[in-house]
Amino acid sequence: MLELRIRQKHNVVILDLAGRIDVDSANLVEVVGQCLRDGYLDILCNLEDVEGIDYMGISVVAIAYKEAINNDGRMKFANCPSHLRGIFAVSGMDRTIEFYASEDLALNSFKEDKAIENIKKMQLRRRFKRLPIDLKVELKSKHEKSPHCLKLDILNLSAVGAFIFGCDKFKLGDEVILKMKLAPKQEELDLEAKVVWVPDKEVQPHEYPGIGVEFHNISALDQQKLIAFIERNLSFTSPD
Repeated sequence: MLELRIRQKHNVVILDLAGRIDVDSANLVEVVGQCLRDGYLDILCNLEDVEGIDYMGISVVAIAYKEAINNDGRMKFANCPSHLRGIFAVSGMDRTIEFYASEDLALNSFKEDKAIENIKKMQLRRRFKRLPIDLKVELKSKHEKSPHCLKLDILNLSAVGAFIFGCDKFKLGDEVILKMKLAPKQEELDLEAKVVWVPDKEVQPHEYPGIGVEFHNISALDQQKLIAFIERNLSFTSPD
C-alpha cells in the first residue's frame, strides 16, 4: 500500500511516498488533483522510501503526471532508488518525466524553470509594440458584480497588456474584464486580464490611480485585431 506524506518547501508541494506503487495507489492521483485545485502547481514526488512499483503503478504515475500537466502544473521526481529505475526505463517514462538525484536539485530546477519562463515572457512582450493612446475602456471584476469602473482611459496598449488610468478599486492578482471599442469600425472587444502592477501613490503619483494588466486567454483573432489597431495608429505617430 502506498503511503503519502505532504509537506511544502519554497512554494513546492513535496509528496513523500512510501511503500508500493501499484493498482491500489489511486490516492496519489487524488492527492495530486487536490494540490492542483488548491492552487499548488509545482509538485515534487520523493521516491526515496518506495519499495517497489509494477506496471499498473507506472500507469498511476502517468495519470498523476498528466493531471498536473493538463492543469498547467509541473511534476518532478527525486531520490529514485536504483531498483525502480529499470521499470521506469523499460516503460519509457524516464524519457517523459524529470528525475533528480536529490531533493535540493529538484527544488532548484523549479526555480530555474520560473526564471526561464520570466525571460520568455519578457521576450514575448518585446515582440509586441506598445502604443501610447487615450482610449476609453470599461473595467469590471471577472468574479464579482462589483467593483466596476466606467469611462477609464487606456494610456498604453499592446497585444499582451495595457496600462489603465482612473480606477483604484483593484489590487495585484485580481482578474478583470476589459470592454473597449477599436476604431474605425468600433469593434467591441471583451478581454480577460489580470492585474500585474499597481503604482505607488507616493512614488509614482503621475500613474496613480491606475493599474497595469496582462491579457489572459486572449484569442488569436482578438490579438490580431489589437496588433492591427496598434500598427495602424503607430503609423500616425511621429518618431521621437
